[in-house]
Amino acid sequence: MSLTVAVQMDPLESINIAGDSTFAIMLGAQARGHTLWHYAAGDLSYREGRLTAPARRISVQRVAGDHFAVLEEKVLDLGADADVILMRQDPPFDLAYITATHLLERIQHRTLVVNDPASVRNAPEKLFVLDYAEFMPPTLITRGLEEARAFHAEHGEVVVKPLYGNAGSAVFHVARKDANLAALTELFGQVWREPFMVQAFLPDVSKGDKRIILVDGKPAGAVNRLPKAGEIRSNLAVGGTGAQSELTPRELEICAAIGPELAKRGLLFVGIDVIAGYLTEINVTSPTGIVAIDRFNGTDTPALIWDAIETKLTHRQS
Repeated sequence: MSLTVAVQMDPLESINIAGDSTFAIMLGAQARGHTLWHYAAGDLSYREGRLTAPARRISVQRVAGDHFAVLEEKVLDLGADADVILMRQDPPFDLAYITATHLLERIQHRTLVVNDPASVRNAPEKLFVLDYAEFMPPTLITRGLEEARAFHAEHGEVVVKPLYGNAGSAVFHVARKDANLAALTELFGQVWREPFMVQAFLPDVSKGDKRIILVDGKPAGAVNRLPKAGEIRSNLAVGGTGAQSELTPRELEICAAIGPELAKRGLLFVGIDVIAGYLTEINVTSPTGIVAIDRFNGTDTPALIWDAIETKLTHRQS
């Protein structure tokens, strides 16, 4: 099966190929003989039922500084010219992101979009996870100072973070006697219009924040992300380091609980975050971590992703 694959992502020139999950998926596609096109989400245009974007046909290679070559440029009709679209631009999950999901949804009946755009829109990471509250740490979503103060008083130490942040940005630890909660609430209210999230602090975060990848609802592997000294954030984007990890019985239980719903929604490539056995996020917009997982485990997650995509396309055609 030779496919035309359009990748909606951030500029290729700026990616870090050593750890970029999208680049690894593109390499996997190319190895199977699929044709790769790249375009930016901001370049989408819709007119009279056609969704188009100026795109570049590319080849990729794992060579730093020379990791892609442009073979052709043209305006791509995403409904007619592409078999698969990978929606892989990084958040923020804002109105521009939401608009892209609406546009892609209009051609989903002709071109397979991964992940399903309507499901991505309806499953923001820090809200979708509320469907599985039984696996979460105590959590509050609010804009109110008094609610945040009461939660802080009850749990002693908390973490405050924006609902639509990513890569560990703007995540704050408020200790037991910390007097900054009011100032943080004021700051969050000025920067973001939406509520923010407050969660009970999990001291075992120092032992790692595990990223588990699920492909079509099934666990494919995990990496334990360890925070650097003086940090609570374990994200690799802010200096965390990866370590090999196996799934615990509790983590397998979480995957078994959420996996069927992910598959049902067309959320084919998902990353969940688990700290000390507690589910904290379900990442569906642009999950990462597969390069580290494959390096530690000797696995091939891009192959699993392409197997799942090709199976879906075969079922569509039958």
